[in-house]
Amino acid sequence: MVARLVLLAVLAGVAAEQSQVTPVQKVIQLLNGMVEKGKKEKHEEQVQFAAYKQFCDDTTVEKQRAIKEANEMIEMLQADIEKYEADAARLAKEIAKHDEDISTWEGDFKAATKVREIENADYIATHKDYTESIDALDEGIQTLKAQAHDVKQAAAALTQVSSSSIVPAESKRIIDAFLAQDPDENLAVAAPEANAYEFQAQGIVDMLTKLGTKFEDERTELEKEETNARHAFEMLSQDLKAQIDQATQARTEKAEAKAKALQAAADAKGDLQDTTTTRDDDSKYLADLTATCEQKSAAFAERQQLRADEIAAVEKAIEILSSGAVSGASEKHLPQLVQMKTALAQLRAEAQNPNQLRVAAYLREQGSKINSRVLSALAMRVSEDPFKKVKKMIKDLIVKLMEEANEEAEHKGWCDTELSTNEQTRKEKTEAV
Repeated sequence: MVARLVLLAVLAGVAAEQSQVTPVQKVIQLLNGMVEKGKKEKHEEQVQFAAYKQFCDDTTVEKQRAIKEANEMIEMLQADIEKYEADAARLAKEIAKHDEDISTWEGDFKAATKVREIENADYIATHKDYTESIDALDEGIQTLKAQAHDVKQAAAALTQVSSSSIVPAESKRIIDAFLAQDPDENLAVAAPEANAYEFQAQGIVDMLTKLGTKFEDERTELEKEETNARHAFEMLSQDLKAQIDQATQARTEKAEAKAKALQAAADAKGDLQDTTTTRDDDSKYLADLTATCEQKSAAFAERQQLRADEIAAVEKAIEILSSGAVSGASEKHLPQLVQMKTALAQLRAEAQNPNQLRVAAYLREQGSKINSRVLSALAMRVSEDPFKKVKKMIKDLIVKLMEEANEEAEHKGWCDTELSTNEQTRKEKTEAV
């Protein structure tokens, strides 16, 4: 900005040669205009930086809020994962218990079925013995009671009865003793002996009748026991089947619940990974943004201070040029110099203006004091003959103006990009939440 002031001041000095306004007055007017313009640019930079700082503050608050919400979400997801995994572990134990119960009940059912089969086989065999023994007893009784006394047929029936395992030992002994007698000899004896045989046969008949009645009672009792045993087996089978079916259904439901819990845990782990990644990205972005904002804030403060010092230096230069000695001398001598162009050119070629040297010394001192390269370069140019380098200074000023415009455009573009990116990020995060 100071370079532009000096250039305009030099141009004003050149123009003053062809005007009735003194060069010093023209320079002072132009310098005042440049001071106002510098203040305006300084204010515009303040407004622009205020917008950028507002962006930094808003984005920082937004990112801090997002990080806080992400941390809360991470805690919730971790708690959910622990719950789902605990539920899955509990269901796994319950499923194992159901499997154990089902295996036990199935074993009990198989054992009960085996016992029932054995009992039924024993029943069938025993019932068969009773039936065959009763039939043999009936046949023997009928044979012994018959008048023909078919001894061989009766002996065959009694032999079958005696061989049965269910006949008492005493009854077997009596039957065997009866069968041991010779029927032919009994038929050859006299009538009294025959009567004795008939009496003995009547005793066997009575014994067989009682034995038949006993067998029928025992067979009836055996049938009752078989009915009760079959009913008990059916009840036990129904109970075991009901328990197995119930346990199987419960196992299936818990297996499905376990699968859902594991799937929910897997989904929560995926959400946890995504949330953690987003939180870490936000933390990194916030850290980078904070560092960038602090850096730009420091640079802005330095530029503002440098601009203020440069404006103060130019104002001091204006004060020097506006002093009575300088303005009075210019009003006294410059009109004459306008009429003496040849002498003025010679004067410029031979010696420098003392006021020019004074301003150059002041600018050099202020540039060294505030470490301003602009003021230092301006002091060097003021100390030299500026009229030889008017064109070069104009070109340099144009380049500087273009650089400043590009810098301001880049800074504005960066701010616009950051604002757009932040807005898009907020939309994405909001949609994700």
